[in-house]
Amino acid sequence: MSNKKNQKNNNQKQSSAFTFWIIGLIAVIIIGFIFLANRKGEDTAVYEIDYKSQPFLGNKSAPVKIVEFGDYKCPVCKTFEEQFFPSIKSELIDTGKAQFYFMNFSFINVDSTRSAKFAESVYQELGNDTFWKFHELLYNKQPDDPKYEKEDVFTDKFLEETLKEIVNDSDAKKVVSSFKAEKSEDQWNKDMEIADELGVSGTPSLFVNGKKFEGNTIDDLVKMVDEAAKEK
Repeated sequence: MSNKKNQKNNNQKQSSAFTFWIIGLIAVIIIGFIFLANRKGEDTAVYEIDYKSQPFLGNKSAPVKIVEFGDYKCPVCKTFEEQFFPSIKSELIDTGKAQFYFMNFSFINVDSTRSAKFAESVYQELGNDTFWKFHELLYNKQPDDPKYEKEDVFTDKFLEETLKEIVNDSDAKKVVSSFKAEKSEDQWNKDMEIADELGVSGTPSLFVNGKKFEGNTIDDLVKMVDEAAKEK
């Protein structure tokens, strides 16, 4: 009688242990699915971006919007401007496939912030076309020597003299006055807030219709733009 009772107790314990492990296994599987779903959500996250009052290139009717977050002091951004952007312009902007925007993510040093706010003043006072001329010139004049990355290069004087290479003294004076009055502060803050909301952590960072570009080549970007156009 005692042996039967002990056997029954052992069977109950084994059954309880088996049930425990089954429940544990199911819990692990569920957690795994949740983790994978969250990772998938992160990889395919699409953000709402406010493009209002931002400098742009391309036709407003283009079905796709590309945003570059950049820093004028960033040497990788300089390389992007000189080697990658021409292909974006010829293959995506000039063909009417995409509209291209630039927003500031100033993170390296005081030069980053100063040049970004000055460029915003150029946009506000002299318009979109002059902004892009200044934008290109500023990257062209970025020193190639990496040691300058931590030094002040884009001083007030440097920025004013650079602007005078493409506009007259009167227009340059308008921009300098606006810059010193901090009229571009709000727009720069808007850019930085958007970058923060999108999780931008470095430059250059590209977004296509609100989705982060994770590729490496112009072919990758063209493919992403084409796919984004189909989703419209």
